[in-house]
Amino acid sequence: MRKVLPLPWERAGERVALLLLAFVFSPLAMANGLDAFLAFNSSTKTATADFEQQAFDRAGKAVDHSSGRFAFARPDRFRWAYEKPHQQVLVADGTRLWIYDPDLQQVTVKRIDRAISSTPAALLAGKDDITKLFTLRDAGTRDGLEWVEATPKAKDTGFERVRLGMQAKSLAAMELFDQLGGHTLLRFSNMKSNVTLPPDTFRFTPPKGADVIDEDAAAKR
Repeated sequence: MRKVLPLPWERAGERVALLLLAFVFSPLAMANGLDAFLAFNSSTKTATADFEQQAFDRAGKAVDHSSGRFAFARPDRFRWAYEKPHQQVLVADGTRLWIYDPDLQQVTVKRIDRAISSTPAALLAGKDDITKLFTLRDAGTRDGLEWVEATPKAKDTGFERVRLGMQAKSLAAMELFDQLGGHTLLRFSNMKSNVTLPPDTFRFTPPKGADVIDEDAAAKR
């Protein structure tokens, strides 16, 4: 039976995921991870990178591993593609989030404001002042990285906190802790910041024959 991909920012049992990044700092020396992250948040407009994702249960046991590639462009546009061990694609076009599962031949559509507001995605690709959505604090050094902890101010995000690991001029890792005691670790590589992306990077057309579930339309019925 195929394993369902764990989703970093949504509640346990849901199947989607997202996230991203890399960035270019100003040439000034950064005092800590929080300064570095705030510089990233204000300066990075686009980025691409590869990612490795591991999910852990509340006992700390690894329960899933996946990898892929992502791209984002502020505000609210990204492509998050799982490549191994199973394919799944998430595309946000600035208005809607499209989630495509090739194995199930199913596309789920969400309004982008409902999909990423006050989620880890808002830390990276959102358009709002980050301090309006999250309480940020420097979280010290671990594993050679400078860490920042972000706690959502909203109550219904499905996760408790996010930790971002900064190294030199890039975001090297991200940890997401859910409300059930589990957590997801993402490590980034081959990051390129403020790159020019093809116009169709954030466009998605449902494949012929795919079952399309529009959650916004369903909610209006």
